[in-house]
Amino acid sequence: MGANKNMIGTETLDRVIGQDVYDQSGEKIGSASEVYLDDETGQPEWATVRTGLFGTKESFVPIRNADLTNDGLRVAVSKDQVKNAPQIDTDGHLSPQEEEELYRYYGMGTGTTETAGMADPSMTTGTAGYTDTDARGTVGHDTSGPTTDNAMTRSEERLNVGTRTEQTGTARLRKYVVTEQEQVTVPVSREEVRVERQPVTDANIGDALDGPNISEEEHEVTLHAERPVVETEAVPVERVRLDTQTVTEQETVSGQVRKEAIDFEGDTDSEQRRR
Repeated sequence: MGANKNMIGTETLDRVIGQDVYDQSGEKIGSASEVYLDDETGQPEWATVRTGLFGTKESFVPIRNADLTNDGLRVAVSKDQVKNAPQIDTDGHLSPQEEEELYRYYGMGTGTTETAGMADPSMTTGTAGYTDTDARGTVGHDTSGPTTDNAMTRSEERLNVGTRTEQTGTARLRKYVVTEQEQVTVPVSREEVRVERQPVTDANIGDALDGPNISEEEHEVTLHAERPVVETEAVPVERVRLDTQTVTEQETVSGQVRKEAIDFEGDTDSEQRRR
């Protein structure tokens, strides 16, 4: 449960109706449907809670010592107690006998001993906008204050739809090295020995007779050859940049809204009128 606890008062009734109701151990019971006020003091005493499958069953729960938090309404009884409470018609008014039965069930004593100044322990509902006149001629109670006039305010919920920016993911650029095998054909040159015989002629007779007539000698020739040499160099080829763009799409959202409806019945008896 959240923080900001408040005792239930007439000024906070509009925050009670429709709220989730939790028992003393924090287990959810159901949702608050109506609030019943004490005829004499005007203070909230009981609330009806919708339980069961799809909230089709309503049970009375005491809210005299309940706490109203940001998460809902926390009452000082257990979920099983509320589910097994006496079944009383939620017709907008609790008779003294019905309320005494609830007091006994929840172990709260009687209305005259537990609630100071309750000359008449009967209850009227605190549903927003309803007015009622009891036997003493007092105007009935409303969520906006202890008494109301002869008019009522009808409210509706509206869907407020907007957008918000959320982080959906991250993207980054990463550079890595890929090694590939390349083949290049390179021309190479080499020196080879070739024996060339020249006949003695009048033109080269002088060179032929240079030296002894009969002798031994040898000549040595150094041969050269080219070999391919492989080396690499880094060459810039392109630049890559990461950018974002906004894409607008149409989405349809839906939600449930509640609104108040007002029924009129001709019977003005306070115990028979629907709250």
